[in-house]
Amino acid sequence: MQKLKILLLLFASLAFKSSLAQQDPVVVEYINKYKDLAISEMQRTGIPASIKLAQGIHETSAGTSDLVKRSNNHFGLKCKAEWTGMTVKHTDDAPNECFRKYDSPLDSYKDQSNYLKNTSRYASLFELDPTDYKAWAFGLKKAGYATNPKYTQVLIKLIEDYDLQDYTMIALGKLKRGQETLAKQDNKNSEITPGEKPVVMPPEPEVVVYSKKETKKDVAEKKPEYPEGEFKINETKVIYAKKGTSYLSIAEKYAIPLARIFEFNDLKVQEIVDKDQLIYMMRKRKVGLNEQHVVKPGETLADIAQTEALRIESLLEYNFLQPSMQPAVGSVLYLRTKGPGIPALATGK
Repeated sequence: MQKLKILLLLFASLAFKSSLAQQDPVVVEYINKYKDLAISEMQRTGIPASIKLAQGIHETSAGTSDLVKRSNNHFGLKCKAEWTGMTVKHTDDAPNECFRKYDSPLDSYKDQSNYLKNTSRYASLFELDPTDYKAWAFGLKKAGYATNPKYTQVLIKLIEDYDLQDYTMIALGKLKRGQETLAKQDNKNSEITPGEKPVVMPPEPEVVVYSKKETKKDVAEKKPEYPEGEFKINETKVIYAKKGTSYLSIAEKYAIPLARIFEFNDLKVQEIVDKDQLIYMMRKRKVGLNEQHVVKPGETLADIAQTEALRIESLLEYNFLQPSMQPAVGSVLYLRTKGPGIPALATGK
């Protein structure tokens, strides 16, 4: 009987080790290399990091395909009429098709995000729960992203086999970096228990590390990158206007009453845009796309409302704040439901 128990334990141990061994080290290397890009793109555009990584793994054979090596094209985007950048010829559905070529993987990740955000047939995806990777996978196939009839199943299997959902949760602030399942498996000093679940922790204040040549002011003044022309944030039409742009010219170009622009953006009446900023073409949403927002250096409540396409009154209500209050840098603001209480406030506020 004792020998039987020992044999059963041995088989169980071998089975568990085998399940870990099934993870292709080439795929694991790809994930570790590009997970931060997927997380940052989710925070910028709302595209789930799990979906982003699964697409990248599949489209590039985990970074080993001839196309990605020659073009840094991680998502198989073809040239199409609107593409004016570099190109490369590659045989895919037909011989010598035109594919987009990028200077870096970062450019590829951003371009694919912008492509999905600005193409009308993918608009319905951004109404989905960002944690529902299955709905996103089905939605991409339904919208015609890929010709492979098993594209949906491929993405779902990659997400589940490599715990890619963890990176979506990190982007949403629901999981701490370093606690993802893949990171635990990749850590030689960590013990993994069969069936272990990732620990979900409340978000911690953001820690910003500055280099010797970089100051807090420099970080605060770094501007995000947005597409040119009209695009959407949280399903709300918006443009990124440069300092000095006439509000009247914006109103005329997009056929919107001038008064509406000031109303939609909680602005005082003025002639020109006084700083580079997002200008919404419709009323912002009552509920945010993201669950939470970590306050960055130099951000005001008005800035956050603009960044998240969320009405200022909703932002105040969810966080028990008054317009005169200023949350401290690193504090967490809730964007979809009421938080547990007033966040930490900046000194003197």
